[in-house]
Amino acid sequence: MPRRCSICHHECLKEINRALVEGTAFPALVAKHRVSKDALSRHKANHLPAALAKAQEAHEVAQADDLLKEVRSLQARALTILNKAEGVGDLRTALGAIREARGNLELLAKLVGELDERPQVNVLVHPEWLELRAVIVNALEPHPEARGAVLGALEEADSARA
Repeated sequence: MPRRCSICHHECLKEINRALVEGTAFPALVAKHRVSKDALSRHKANHLPAALAKAQEAHEVAQADDLLKEVRSLQARALTILNKAEGVGDLRTALGAIREARGNLELLAKLVGELDERPQVNVLVHPEWLELRAVIVNALEPHPEARGAVLGALEEADSARA
């Protein structure tokens, strides 16, 4: 006979579900509602209503939209200040507005995924890969057919990436 979920029958089910969706740490819920960590874990994995999870996702999307709206508003204000400053010949203020507008554009690009500043490593020119490649090719020297096939495949891969 399957075990009854103690969380599903708990008097604070809605509050517990909301806390789980919001990512509240299990120890806090264990202390507040006098339930076991295992019961919380099983409930979260098997019974947490999908609607609550979707609601949290929708909330996060709305927050992201609000953030984009705020940055776009700042961008519009910076451009308004730039136009006014240029109109009266206030170059110092105009330069400041240009800096702010550039910063806003950079932030917008990051937020919408147009600008990715994560470092990228080209393993094809990395010294460890070049050393390993040489070891492989040298190890295949007694097997000319296999060596030729491997060299051909490596050259093909190199030219495809170029």
